[in-house]
This record gives sequence, structure tokens and C-alpha cells, in this order.
Amino acid sequence: MSQQRSSSLSRRAVVGVALSGAVLAATAGPARAAARRPAPRPAAGPARPPVPPAAPVPPLNAPALRAALSDLEHPELTAAQLRVSGSAGRWYGTAGVADRATGRAVEARDTFRIGSITKVFVATVVLQLVAEGQLRLEAPVQRHLPGLLPSGFPPISVRQLLNHTSGLPDEEGGPDLSTPEAIARHRYDRWTPRQIVAMVAHGSVKFTPGTAQEYRGINYVLLALLIERLTGRPYGEVIGHRLLRPLSLRHTSLPGDDPRLHGPHVHGYLRMTDGSLLDITDYDQTEAWGEGEMVSTTGDLDRFLTALFSGELLPPRELEAMFTLPPDDVRMVDGSPARYGAGLQTVTMNGVTFWGKTGERYGYASAMVATRDQQRRAVLSFNPTHRDASQLQATLRIAEALTKP
Repeated sequence: MSQQRSSSLSRRAVVGVALSGAVLAATAGPARAAARRPAPRPAAGPARPPVPPAAPVPPLNAPALRAALSDLEHPELTAAQLRVSGSAGRWYGTAGVADRATGRAVEARDTFRIGSITKVFVATVVLQLVAEGQLRLEAPVQRHLPGLLPSGFPPISVRQLLNHTSGLPDEEGGPDLSTPEAIARHRYDRWTPRQIVAMVAHGSVKFTPGTAQEYRGINYVLLALLIERLTGRPYGEVIGHRLLRPLSLRHTSLPGDDPRLHGPHVHGYLRMTDGSLLDITDYDQTEAWGEGEMVSTTGDLDRFLTALFSGELLPPRELEAMFTLPPDDVRMVDGSPARYGAGLQTVTMNGVTFWGKTGERYGYASAMVATRDQQRRAVLSFNPTHRDASQLQATLRIAEALTKP
């Protein structure tokens, strides 16, 4: 990596933290009635875990969903698509264009960058390894990845990486990405996971691991490295072997060091300082290795979420860990209630509690959520021209249409 590339991804980390957390903070907050400790594994019985009873979700309001999806001005979007499924009804809609150069409309087969939804795939594999006895949730990651973190750091458990309570330091250094022009200049920078980890290998932890929660992509870089250490294979191959092929997720992939999207896909755009729009679709995703690099479709993500929540991918105890928030005295660093389990985040809006994950990359934003009983699942993809808090308007507008009676 060149000297220019040897610096931190600090702005990416800050933006990602703000967007992932703000979607939830802007709503009614997490479901504090969620389980605090993993449920004991039953001696026998069906793989599907018991699901807490829930009130019926509101009937689908197709006109409201269409109106919410079709607003491409608040904020500025070039495209949007929404897939709603579950026992309470199904709906699919699109708006905008997949490619501004040709004017082609968005189609269900189009792939897009899913950003941090990648973390749910990583967490699922990690929890599969736990279920198989290859790993313990309370084991310090330093035991499996010796020498990667400074010796002065306290033990950080696998669970603390999964639920963002590790306390790892902020990334240091990095190119100035404060303008869209700078982002464009660095779009082909190449990173290795160890270079990313090296950016937090300084100073001391921000808080004692397990005592607070702060959403950090670096936690999942370490978890992906852990998958590789335990399996002896690239983590992307492991995800393919354990999740993508068994579920026939044929349109979901990990790009590795290929900056392009192949086949039918939605283009992402970035509004430049001079007002022009730059096609930012081609982008080296190695900066998001292990935590935000995957590509998928709304159909594949819905299939994955259905299998996950139905207990097809994890035994009951490990699946319950995904829905288990830290103890009540563990709060986000901004003082708000904790909202991340081992791979999933939670939000309640208009009395409907969802679990799932948001994601974003330059030119792309997405969300994959469901009620635990799968009355309502939703996969949203949209394409904001600015990567900032303004894109929350679109997410909240869709969430309101999904949940308002």
C-alpha cells in the first residue's frame, strides 16, 4: 500500500457509525423487552426457536409505500426499490433509474452494494463455528489472533466484537475525504485487513470492553480474520460454502479486489462540489473488507433473512444471541440504550419492533429488517447522491409507511 493509502479510514468509520445508529436513534428506540441472556439449548425439539408473541402488524398500505418510495427529492436519490414480504402481505416497488446514462429503470434482478448488511453474514458464520464447538463467545479474540492487537489491550471477547462492546480505539490518520472530489481520488485505494487493523493498534481502548456499546466496523474485520484463522480459508469462500450456495443466493457475492459490479446492477452516484453527478459505482471495496463489501439483490436478502429467522442457519441458542442485547447498564457511548445484539440491531417504530441491519457505501444505502415472527419483512435499497445524515429521511419515510396503522 502506498504512503497515501497507509492512513486511516476515519471519515468512513465516522459516517458509517452516524448513519447506522441514527436510523434507530431517530425512531422510538430499541425494544428493551428483548432477551438479555441467551436462552438455554433444548435437549431435543425443532431447530426453530420459540418466538415471543407479537401484536399483528398493520395491513400493508400500498399507496403509502408507493408515495414514500417515489419521493426522490427528499433527499436526492437516483433510484430506490423496496421488497416487503412475510405472513402479513407482500409488495414490491421501484423508482428512479438504474443507469442515468441509458435511462434504464430499476429491476428486481439488479444487484447493489449492501454495505454493513455484510456483517450479518459474518456474524452468522461466526455463530455457526460457536455452535460447532470451534469457538466460544467468551473467548478472547487475542487467543485466536495472537500478536494482531497490542499486548497492552485488555482481553476482548468474541461476543464483544459481535455486539460492538469492544472499546477498540478510533482509526488514526488517513486521507482527507471531506470533499466528493477527494473521495473520487481515493476510490481505487487498495487495503489489506491487517493494514486496517493496524490503524487501531495504538494507545489504549476507549472503554473497558463490555461496559459500553459503540458501532464499529473494525470489530467485524477482526471477526472475518477469525473465520479465516479457524477455517484456513478466505472468509468470502466460507460465506459462499456455508450460506450463499446452500440458500441458492446466486446474485450475492463478495467482490474481493474487483472494483466493478458485473451483470445487471444499479449504479451509484455522488454529487460533486460543482453540482455534477459522478458515477461512483466502480469502487475498490477492500477498505470495507470483512464488514461492508458484499453485493446482493432484494430477493436474495429476503431469502437469507427468512432462513436466518426461521432457524435454518443456526441452532436456537446461537440464534438467540443475535437478538440478545447487552445488560441494561451497558449503553451506547452517546448515552442512548444499547441496540445491537450479536450481528443484528433493533428498532421499534409505531409499536412494531424490527430486527435486522442497515448498510451504506458511496452511492448506495440499504436496510434488511423483519419482525421476529416474520409477519413483516422488508428489504430496502436506495441510491443517495450525498453520503450524510440527509439519507435518513428516505429510511424513516419508508419505515413510517411500513408500520403506520
